[in-house]
Amino acid sequence: MPLKYVACFLVLIPYPLSAQSLEEEAAEALSRAVSYFHSINSHGGYVYYVTPDLQRRWGESPAGPDTIEVQPPGTPAVGSAFLRAYQTTGDPNALAAAKDAAIALVKGQNSLGGWEHTIRFEREPGDQVSFDDDQTQSAISFLIALDQEVDDPELDQAIEQALALMIQSQLDHGGWPHKYPEQGNYHDFATFNDQGINDCIRVMIEADRYYSQYSIRKGLEKAGLFLIRSQLPPPQPGWAQQYNDYLQPAWARSFEPPSVCPSVTINNIHTLMDLHLHLGDRRYLEPISDALRWLAEIRMPNGLWARFVEIGTGKALYYDRGRIRVNSVQELSLERRSGYGYEVDLSEKLDAANKRFDAVRALGREAYRDRQRSQANTSNLEANVRAIIDQLDTRGRWVTKDDRFKKRIPGQLWDGEYEVTDRISSSVFIRNVNTLCDYLKQ
Repeated sequence: MPLKYVACFLVLIPYPLSAQSLEEEAAEALSRAVSYFHSINSHGGYVYYVTPDLQRRWGESPAGPDTIEVQPPGTPAVGSAFLRAYQTTGDPNALAAAKDAAIALVKGQNSLGGWEHTIRFEREPGDQVSFDDDQTQSAISFLIALDQEVDDPELDQAIEQALALMIQSQLDHGGWPHKYPEQGNYHDFATFNDQGINDCIRVMIEADRYYSQYSIRKGLEKAGLFLIRSQLPPPQPGWAQQYNDYLQPAWARSFEPPSVCPSVTINNIHTLMDLHLHLGDRRYLEPISDALRWLAEIRMPNGLWARFVEIGTGKALYYDRGRIRVNSVQELSLERRSGYGYEVDLSEKLDAANKRFDAVRALGREAYRDRQRSQANTSNLEANVRAIIDQLDTRGRWVTKDDRFKKRIPGQLWDGEYEVTDRISSSVFIRNVNTLCDYLKQ
């Protein structure tokens, strides 16, 4: 019988059983990043930057080991990132990190119910409240958001005290001051600069959404009326950075003159739409058309917008410290040229405001809110997520290599000197966590 040969072929299928999907990698990266960042807290809170060896810390300026930042991207912003990670993945470590950040803020809350720029645990909380740069407002927003996830009497008490502060500190005409209580200077003025009043209104909307107190709703309506009344008349229907008790544009710091402010105007346009969407009153939309038209008209020949526009003439204003008026950015001191945006590009922001206003009017309040809830920005998310995962080191850190920043000496104006070193950034952590969460929730 002839010998038969049987040919056998082994077919290899390229399917590595241990390979992770991008979604699994993103969840793992998020978990490692949260764990590491939580490990570098001080008293539960955070500053803006630390060196990889944790020997140096910065907020607005160099910070000691017992100082944490309230102003974003400090403790409330980091805590919010932890909370979002928990809401996205259910990771209990992320919730624990968020709770620790909240405990730090509650310990640093002063007797008035608010916060200053920093919390220094080696001393008692101060006796002033700051609404500058989303300081007190971001703390309240974070605590309110965490309160929806946990049941904690101390947290409840801190929120109750903070919301009472928001009502008590609101000025008679409906705005909020730069600082509280009265200082006897420009800090007492109603202040839109750095979105102070806008952030106060945002917090009041959040509080009204979750707690529905009569005093909060009345405060919101009072603030909305202030926005309408403080708009300047044609032909310059924008808003100023700060107002005195008579709703007149007023001086703040010596380089911040009474004027019409395009950046403030765009912020107020969005806040008016926020108020309309929350309260349902179309009266908040009425000032917007004129403001948008004015913004388009005052663009400078170089394509930028002035920070300060002179009332009456429409000319750009440039002031140095000491109320010294000059004719251009180039004539300002080095410290002012590098530390303040006297000319800014608002084209994208103006385009976004126009598109949002058109959508609110075209769709109506309910349909627009439904669209907001259903929309997700997924453009280029996979490429961004891949890069974020690849940049995370083995310890769970995103390290900014050779970070270049102004060398600050406490109590002195910047002299033009820079420093370069590797740093771990709270803002980078927050941004990357939010991108990973966006991807995992889509």
